[in-house]
Amino acid sequence: MSFLDHLEELRWHLIRALIAIMTISIVVFMAKDFVWDTVIFGPAQTDFLTWRMLCKVGDLINSQALCIDDIPFMIQSRKMTGQFTMHITSSFVIGLIVSFPYVFWEIWRFISPGLYSKERQLSRGAVFFVTLLFMMGVSFGYFVMAPLAVNFLANYQVSSLVQNEFDITSYVSTVSMLVLGSGILFQLPIVVYFLTKVGLVNPQLMRAYRKHAIVVILILGALLTPPDPLSQILIAIPLFGLYQFSIFISGRVIKRQARELKNEQEEVKES
Repeated sequence: MSFLDHLEELRWHLIRALIAIMTISIVVFMAKDFVWDTVIFGPAQTDFLTWRMLCKVGDLINSQALCIDDIPFMIQSRKMTGQFTMHITSSFVIGLIVSFPYVFWEIWRFISPGLYSKERQLSRGAVFFVTLLFMMGVSFGYFVMAPLAVNFLANYQVSSLVQNEFDITSYVSTVSMLVLGSGILFQLPIVVYFLTKVGLVNPQLMRAYRKHAIVVILILGALLTPPDPLSQILIAIPLFGLYQFSIFISGRVIKRQARELKNEQEEVKES
């Protein structure tokens, strides 16, 4: 295929992905009451799943400190177009999250024909694992980071004279950043897998630079989460666990490459 033919093929993959995003976004836009009252404002309500689970844990350990009775939370819209703009923005973000498996599948369909047969075999299951890690990250961001960050920021005061009255734009952007940021950062094992395949990363290197990786993880957490220490720590903990898991993934890749090289050498000797 010529360069223009590749561009035409890519264009249709992107169009189909965009149609999927827009279709789900329209459905989300029409389900306004459920989406806003239950999904978007869910982390700010005391009957949210996270708070109910924490309260049950508190009952088991005979501690009421984990039960949240009130979240001093008030949302305002200080711009005339604020609510309508956020309605469209939130619908698009949710549409992107829900349609992510299909969107990535369309992108992978464009990339995979350019790979060698051996490379396609080694990358089998890429769509599944990328989607799985993304959904795990989104779930962590929504059920763990978002409610804890909202509760922390809603209760934080520099003075009793200052009341927390958040703008709808600030709230939606904060929750969206936490959820999408977590989904992106949870792709670390996939990134390490492919970097190991091309020879840029190995387990020894990752172990040697583990301390440096912690600093990088904290920086990424600061860039992709609200500027409060709680959110940065919350995202850093699972990321460090994923970093340790990535070392294991890198080791498996290195062992597989060594085994394949040994088999090839034996075949050469036999021939």
